[in-house]
Amino acid sequence: MADFDHDGKATFSAFREEFHDVAGPHASRCALIETNAHEGPVYVAAEHALYFTTVPEPGPKNIAIKRLQLEGMSFPFQAGALTTMQFPSNMANGMTLAPDGSLIICEQGFEETPARISRMDLATGALSTVVENWRGLQFNSPNDVVVKSDGTVWFTDPNYGELQGFKGPPQAGAYVYRHDPASGETAVVADDFNKPNGLAFSPDESVLYITDTGANQAPDTYFPTLPHHVRAFDVENGRYLRHGRLFAVVSPGVPDGIKLDTAGRVYTSSGSGVQVFTPNGDLLGEIVSPGVANFTFGGPAGDCLFICCDTVIWQAQLQTRGAACS
Repeated sequence: MADFDHDGKATFSAFREEFHDVAGPHASRCALIETNAHEGPVYVAAEHALYFTTVPEPGPKNIAIKRLQLEGMSFPFQAGALTTMQFPSNMANGMTLAPDGSLIICEQGFEETPARISRMDLATGALSTVVENWRGLQFNSPNDVVVKSDGTVWFTDPNYGELQGFKGPPQAGAYVYRHDPASGETAVVADDFNKPNGLAFSPDESVLYITDTGANQAPDTYFPTLPHHVRAFDVENGRYLRHGRLFAVVSPGVPDGIKLDTAGRVYTSSGSGVQVFTPNGDLLGEIVSPGVANFTFGGPAGDCLFICCDTVIWQAQLQTRGAACS
């Protein structure tokens, strides 16, 4: 079952009847702006603005952090001023919003400027370091990050920098980390991923979902026998990952970005769009958006999905709301 836009192209594909609880009777998808938008989308409600990172900009290899002011308070939103917050950005990638309103950024780094997790004060643009190493070893290429309600920072660290040629060999494994700013402790919480990528907590933070994009080893490569799946872990005592298990295999492509809605449904990017799964891992349907890398919930009601597809940002109105607009 598929719904179509005014050009006759499918925008929502339902594989199960329950997908209509996600899309709703007024589901719509349209372009917000044509621009270079690849990773790290974050909606900041206090500013009614969308932050994101770009595909490497022309010239010396680097990435920009950009801010798009949104106009109008109901869907469809209009694109307002587009500004550059940081360029160069030490190869920024995934981002999230901290409880204090600051922006937490994965900086992949270069050989000359090591990787780190940084914090940006959105009022001033000032940057500070959250964590820059694990037991004296430099990180590989921090990819995605979430902040738990207790303030701890969880992030993934695959070795894409090495594979893409802007970093040297890794000093540490392709780990998933938990950093506690209060104690300064940084711990490896998972070490059995090929390319740990996106991560997101369930609404009650009892489960952490982590994507593995091992099937994508380097630009324009795809190895179907390597991981392209989502795994789920129970979060024990708020800090340990236990009982890791397969949640869903994603095809076509790999699951990069991942988010949840308030009902606990899981949204992941794929080669053809944003796929939506039940909390048990059953595929419900897809918001068609080829080329999607990452996405986020946002808008005043939290019911709009902003989808970054490298050359365009789509906006899709849903019936459901994001568990966290970040």
